Amino acid sequence: MIGRLNHVAIAVPDLAAATANYRDGLGAKVSAPQDLPEHGVTVVFVELPNTKIELLHPLGANSPIAAFLEKNPAGGMHHVCFDVDDIIKARDHLKAAGKRVLGDGEPKIGAHNKPVLFLHPKDFSGTLVEIEQA
Repeated sequence: MIGRLNHVAIAVPDLAAATANYRDGLGAKVSAPQDLPEHGVTVVFVELPNTKIELLHPLGANSPIAAFLEKNPAGGMHHVCFDVDDIIKARDHLKAAGKRVLGDGEPKIGAHNKPVLFLHPKDFSGTLVEIEQA
């Protein structure tokens, strides 16, 4: 069921500084910032040969990333994302296995314009997991 690692998401308190660190410090190719109001975040993707790093910054006071940064002011790893071939089939399999899907259980469109779901961190060794339809 699980596919390749799509990205690792890092919450950052200063998106411009984090972007510069990857672009200027490490020589990485980075995307332009993209606002995702439905998720309450602004994202920048750092392109790597085998995956991506997603830099997350709060978009608005009610952003889940704002709450994360209150607890982790310097930022830090927020979630990992894996590709799946069929998100509905994956969701149903996970739920049948007793895993908790966050929200209403219906996929939302993510930063790559593909359906995504988040899985409860308590079901995955304390790590928030995102699945994205490949």
